[in-house]
Amino acid sequence: MPFSVDHLAELNLLGLFPSTSTQEGLKVHAHSAAPETLKAAENLHAKGLISQKDGGYLTPLGAEAVELTQKLQSILSSP
Repeated sequence: MPFSVDHLAELNLLGLFPSTSTQEGLKVHAHSAAPETLKAAENLHAKGLISQKDGGYLTPLGAEAVELTQKLQSILSSP
């Protein structure tokens, strides 16, 4: 099953969240972010992975998703 364009945007946005601290988050600015990034943030919020529609903090599920995203990226980056 291939990743959809929406899923790839969500994965890319998850990859931007700091994974070492729960005290740091992201803000997706409506005036400067790409439309696919704005939609990704809304989707991640609707799925319960981030605290706000425009970023915020990772939820516990979001932190787990970031960890899995990093593992997948590491596997795919291996020669």
